[in-house]
Amino acid sequence: MKVLFTFFVPSGGVNTLNRLRTAVLQRHGIEAHVLYLYPGSGMQNNNNTPVFTASSDEEIHSLIHHHRYDAIIVTSDISMPGRLRSLGYNGRIIYEAQGLGTREHAMETIQMAVPYLQAHCNAAVIPPTDHLLELFIHMCPWLHRFVIPNMLDTTNFAPISVDIPPYPVLAWVGRLEHNKNWREYLMISSEIIKSVPEARLWMFHDPTLANPEDEVMFRHMLAEYGLEDRIGIFINVPHSQMPTFYSMIAASGGIMLSTSLLEGFGYAVAEAISCGCPVLSTDSDGVRSFITHNRTGKFYPIGNVNAAVSEAVDLMHNIQLRDYIRIQGRQHMAVSFSPDRYAISFREMMTALSIFF
Repeated sequence: MKVLFTFFVPSGGVNTLNRLRTAVLQRHGIEAHVLYLYPGSGMQNNNNTPVFTASSDEEIHSLIHHHRYDAIIVTSDISMPGRLRSLGYNGRIIYEAQGLGTREHAMETIQMAVPYLQAHCNAAVIPPTDHLLELFIHMCPWLHRFVIPNMLDTTNFAPISVDIPPYPVLAWVGRLEHNKNWREYLMISSEIIKSVPEARLWMFHDPTLANPEDEVMFRHMLAEYGLEDRIGIFINVPHSQMPTFYSMIAASGGIMLSTSLLEGFGYAVAEAISCGCPVLSTDSDGVRSFITHNRTGKFYPIGNVNAAVSEAVDLMHNIQLRDYIRIQGRQHMAVSFSPDRYAISFREMMTALSIFF
C-alpha cells in the first residue's frame, strides 16, 4: 500500500506529525510520502521519507500518476481534493483537520469546505478534539469520520542531562499570530518577573510564518513591558535539538507557557511534557488529551493574567507538586501516544475504506 500526505509548508505540528507517521507506517507495511506545496524551514528536519515540494498542476499530476497512491490524505487544504480529482486521481481522498486555528476560523474553513468534501472526499480524519468533532458532526453529518489520536516520539523527546541555565526560564513556542496569543505570554511573563525577578524569557518561533503586523506589535510590546534585555529569541531551532532546550527549561526551575486560544493537538506542549518540562497552558481543547490540572500540567483561565501568574509561581516554587507533575506528565505521554497505536488505527481506517494490503 502506498499513501500520500499533503500540506502547505513543512513547518509546525503538521510537519512533526508527517515525519513521525511516515516512519511508523513504513514499519507497518505502508509506504508513505509527503507533498508540500511550498518549501519551508521544516525541511531541515526531514528523515528518510520521500518528501516532495510541488505547486504546479503539471508537477502534482506527474507525482500522483507516477506513484499511483492508494489514498491521499489532504491536511487542511480545502481546495486540494477537487484539484486532485481534476488531475485524474480516482483513489480514496481523506480530508484531515489539523491546524485550523480558532473555533471561529475552523468553523469558517469547514463551512467553505463542505461542497468540496461532499464532492470529492471519502472520509475525514481528526484528532480527538472536541470542537473539531462537534463541527464535523454538525456540518458534515454525511461524511465518514475517523478519530485518530496524534503520536509522539517519546524516545527522543525525553529528559536528558544538560547544563543548567543560571536563571529560571519562561519559555514559549509558536508563531506570531492571533491564535497563538503571544501577547498574553508577554503580559504574564512581565508579571511573573515581579515575583521572580531573576526569571528570563525564551521564545522559539519561525519568523517566516509570522504575521507582519504581529511582528511589529511584538517589538513595541517588548519595549512597553521592559523585556528587551530579558528575552532570548530562538529562530528555526532544528526539531531534534528541542529536547535539549526543554530539558534546560526544566532544569532551570522554569516552565513552558502555552497561551493559545485553541489547539487541535499542541505538539510543542506535548513534547515539552514528554521531556519533563512543566507546562502552564490555556484550556485550548486539544491539550486536554494530555494535560490534567495539577497532575500532568496546569491550566489557567485564558485572559486571566493574575490567575496565570499565581499558577506559574506555584509551579515554579512548589517543588513537591512540580516534581509530581513532571513525573506524571512524562509517564502519561509515554503510555498514551505510541506511534504503533497510531499505525494500527491508520490501518483500520484504510480497511474500513476498502483499501486492503
